[in-house]
Amino acid sequence: MIDHAYLEQLKAKLVALEERMSLPEVSADQKKMTECMRKYSHLKKLAACAKKYLDLFDTKTESEAILADPASDEELREMAEAELAEVEEKLPIAEREMTISLIPPDPTDSRNVIMEIRAGTGGDEAGLFCGDLYRMYTRYFDVKGWRHSVMDASPSESGGYKEISFSVEGEDVYKVLKHEGGTHRVQRVPATETQGRVHTSAATVAVLAEAEDVDVDMRMDDLRIDTYRSSGAGGQHVNTTDSAIRITHIPTGLVVQCQDERSQHKNKAAALKVMRAKLFDEQRRKVAEAEASERKSMVGTGDRSEKIRTYNYPQNRLTDHRIGLTLYKLDRIMEGDLEETFEALYEHDIETRMKQQTDS
Repeated sequence: MIDHAYLEQLKAKLVALEERMSLPEVSADQKKMTECMRKYSHLKKLAACAKKYLDLFDTKTESEAILADPASDEELREMAEAELAEVEEKLPIAEREMTISLIPPDPTDSRNVIMEIRAGTGGDEAGLFCGDLYRMYTRYFDVKGWRHSVMDASPSESGGYKEISFSVEGEDVYKVLKHEGGTHRVQRVPATETQGRVHTSAATVAVLAEAEDVDVDMRMDDLRIDTYRSSGAGGQHVNTTDSAIRITHIPTGLVVQCQDERSQHKNKAAALKVMRAKLFDEQRRKVAEAEASERKSMVGTGDRSEKIRTYNYPQNRLTDHRIGLTLYKLDRIMEGDLEETFEALYEHDIETRMKQQTDS
């Protein structure tokens, strides 16, 4: 029940959290401080939404009381009617915002990400599509003002990529990109196709939330670190020193590599960041699999084997299979016009989680 007593409870919780965050044993502990700040941010947003809703509800009640009172003069009644019309338009929006704010936030939403795109089935065409996806995303990042940099890349002979990994930094990056993980399928006529036949190829995308040191117990004793010589397309050497780094996490068998920087030290730091993110991702996947309700709230599983989207060039069509979204503006989407797609995914996710809140 959203009432004034509930709002006062929220305010009291905010004061208590402020006091807790000022304690030396909390402010000196990164994990505790991060958790407190996350709760504080959520409660502050919740309190703001509750106040907005209650203010509108109070105005509605007062206006209805004036209109119901035979003693109200004509001028007062006209003011009340105008206020009531305005409030009745705003109240459903405030109620929806309130409901959304009640949904517990994903603590990883505000994190930066590491994305990996790999060419799948389709030979040279898959490599080209891998490059097209990378270009599509980076165009979108540039519009958003997000920073991005390549961490590792294996160019293909055709001019695309066998695989490419890159970091993305900005506001709510993981919140926007977390639904991009899976198989992306393209249907188009390759430049080398003489008979005009449409070919189908694919690329897989992984989106990893950047992990903090406190998130993952990654012991250096569990890592094997190898150096090798960086190379570009066709085996041409990028430089003549063994600056590229390959790291193997022995307990899980996970392998990451980084060769984009000329400095061995920078490549090692980047590879460790990717390894930490992969271990964090595995950790979160296990939790999600153990909690059936959590899995139901997701737009797809994020599994690379899951076909999430089709890019049909002859029809200028993009289809997101998870939410039944079809847009006939593929040319613009490939230039980075992804806002409508991402907004639809977010709305679907919110609706699902709201329904889940109601059912429980």
